[in-house]
Amino acid sequence: MRAISIGHAGILIQTRFGSITCDPWFDPAFFGSWFVFPRNDQLSPELQHAIEHPDYLYISHIHGDHLDETWLPHHVSRDATVLLPGYPTRELERRLRDMGFTKFIRTSDGEEIQLDGELRIAIHVEVSITDGPGGDSALVVSDGTSRLVNQNDCRTSDLKALCAHGPVDLHWIQYSGAIWYPMVYEETPEKMRELVDLKVDSQLTRAMRYVEAVGARAVVPSAGPPAFLDPDLFGLNMIDGDELSIFPDQRVFMERLAADGHVGVLAIPGTAIDIEAGGFTVTHPMADAEVAAIFDHKREYLERYQADYLPWLDEMKAGWTARSDDRSADLLATVKAWWEPLLAMAPTLRAGVGSNVLLRAGDVEILIDFPNGQVRAYDGDPYEFRFTIQRELVETVVAQKAVDWSNSLFLSARFKAWRAGNYNEYVYNFFKSLSVERMRRTEAEALRKADPERNGMAGEEIRIGDHVCERLCPHRQADLAVFGEIDGDHLVCTLHGWKFDLESGECLNATNRKLKIRRA
Repeated sequence: MRAISIGHAGILIQTRFGSITCDPWFDPAFFGSWFVFPRNDQLSPELQHAIEHPDYLYISHIHGDHLDETWLPHHVSRDATVLLPGYPTRELERRLRDMGFTKFIRTSDGEEIQLDGELRIAIHVEVSITDGPGGDSALVVSDGTSRLVNQNDCRTSDLKALCAHGPVDLHWIQYSGAIWYPMVYEETPEKMRELVDLKVDSQLTRAMRYVEAVGARAVVPSAGPPAFLDPDLFGLNMIDGDELSIFPDQRVFMERLAADGHVGVLAIPGTAIDIEAGGFTVTHPMADAEVAAIFDHKREYLERYQADYLPWLDEMKAGWTARSDDRSADLLATVKAWWEPLLAMAPTLRAGVGSNVLLRAGDVEILIDFPNGQVRAYDGDPYEFRFTIQRELVETVVAQKAVDWSNSLFLSARFKAWRAGNYNEYVYNFFKSLSVERMRRTEAEALRKADPERNGMAGEEIRIGDHVCERLCPHRQADLAVFGEIDGDHLVCTLHGWKFDLESGECLNATNRKLKIRRA
């Protein structure tokens, strides 16, 4: 097996039985905030052709640094078969079909399947609302002689799940930041230093826990950090190490790996890693000294990279056209009409927020009254959370009817935030769930967490298709009225992928988890 870095979380996996292009990301993401580091816009024509003409395509999740919606439609062959994670919603599949992909293999969480010859894959899915209702996933690939785990930035809850298919040779894993916290928060420099250091340490520690659990022969730091080339954001690059940033680069994690006795492999875009019985052969696309210079002289490297893209950034920003003042009422009316029906769907989420949130979009101030489920003009009401965002950016995501502001806006780090107290997950869960489909799932999960017995739902029956079953899944009390789906001879609880035989109710995932079910 050969694994070639495409950059960031991207990998081209080549085997005797077929190739898989994973998370190819090339175009800048999140309002031009994120660029691939090191740059991947100078790959060889031969490698570029192989990336664009794989046998299989795997997109781990729908964040813009994994699902490149401006590059994919124009580059990857529609002959590729998409390996689809078994997510609770079909959002990823819909987006890929809209791009023209027609061949799909829909997998089940953690179940290994055979593709061709000895090529086998398993996709492990996480559906924590932290990642948005769309979820996140990791890929395990085997070719009969070697095994690769592409964890990217999936935080699997079962630390041992990724090595359950057998010994792992190569483990690709995220270790660096992929969030806007804490840099966008209004804090003193002293407090920000403390928060940044804690965040970096927690990221590296979490990654090492997975490294220890998987126990691969070698580890490849991947899925970050991005490069920030916009002069307004350039300070987010960690160069000297004293920046108020949570984005350490590959060599920082390589040092952590070495200190704990693990083998790390440094990969830049174009680096090929051949897995062999006695070890690994690593081939970089340039001389070793040139690879080292990227990191030894990182500021100069980033400044040259930036110079190439400053005209692109200027052109992009010129497209952010602010609306005239007389459109302020339109922005408020549009947001009100969009969000108030969603708030009405989510009384448990609203209670979890429990206070007002102020959205400042330039000179337009919008209050989200979570306790009362209202959206209105701000008139001096008290609030506990505040977002200050350039109006042009808010206008853009509102015009797009973007259902996940975490992905479409917040990851850009082009905003400021303030809160009176501690982090409140329900605030961000709201902004990740701005559609009926997403909010239904988010409210159901909030209700499950708030009251496992679901306010008397235990024992209640519902109808799904031609069958009647108990409403709550015996696994983790998920509401089958929301998460239940008939798939052939099985009822599937799509929250965690548990399957139940339609005739007997027996669970395929575990013993003593029988579901009460009968034909209607």
